[in-house]
Amino acid sequence: MHTIASLGPVRVYNREWTYFRLVWRTAVFGSVIQPLMYLMGIGLGIGELVDGGPAGPDALGGVSYFAFYATALIATTPMFVLGQESLWPTMDGFTWSRAHQAMIATPLSSRDVALGKGLYFGLRGLVAGAGVVLVLACFAETRSWGLIAAIPVGVLTGLSYAMAFAAWVATRDTDNSFSALLRIGIIPMFLFGGAFYPVDQLPPVLEAIARVTPIWHGIELCRGLVLGGLDPATGLLHLLVLLAFVTAGSIAASITFDRRLRP
Repeated sequence: MHTIASLGPVRVYNREWTYFRLVWRTAVFGSVIQPLMYLMGIGLGIGELVDGGPAGPDALGGVSYFAFYATALIATTPMFVLGQESLWPTMDGFTWSRAHQAMIATPLSSRDVALGKGLYFGLRGLVAGAGVVLVLACFAETRSWGLIAAIPVGVLTGLSYAMAFAAWVATRDTDNSFSALLRIGIIPMFLFGGAFYPVDQLPPVLEAIARVTPIWHGIELCRGLVLGGLDPATGLLHLLVLLAFVTAGSIAASITFDRRLRP
């Protein structure tokens, strides 16, 4: 019994992996095509206007707008993918298919379910981040060994949102709030979290808010790893903040899953 319990999260992950093997081609395709479209439309299109302006790359620390924006996608793409993955599919386990209730009818615990979902979110974040990195490796401006180190940072960034969202889902009986959560949570952070411009361009209040969000720390760390110039102490701080958000979200999910699934 103890052995089964200790492997519980992995067993839940294996269940999710079995399903993912049926749809992985679509997930991988989307993880490559979506960032490529963003890069062409914004990185290259708007980048030409920014780089040709009076300030040019000097406004972005000496890098082109393409490189500035492209490296942010390593963090923002897992945020979007895991943000959605942690909402409706998680609700399905509680309400529609009731797969989570079936899991705890076995020797698995509610904590196993929560952490097993987290392991699966990590896999989805890995696919999303690796897809972006594959695209960026095709361009000289973003091709560096730092791309490899940036992949787990993207995963942590996505998990920072996914675990908190999953904790919220466990408290809901319907999905009525999910669209609003994306509109007032994910999208504003995408717009104001430093992906399109340095956050010091924002008004002081918004800048202060941006600097405490997981996405800003994820973007800054990915950008520094790929383009260089990252101070080790600052990089460590970004990493610790992301780990703190993931840990807090995992604890919250364990608590709310237990309350929802407890007999």
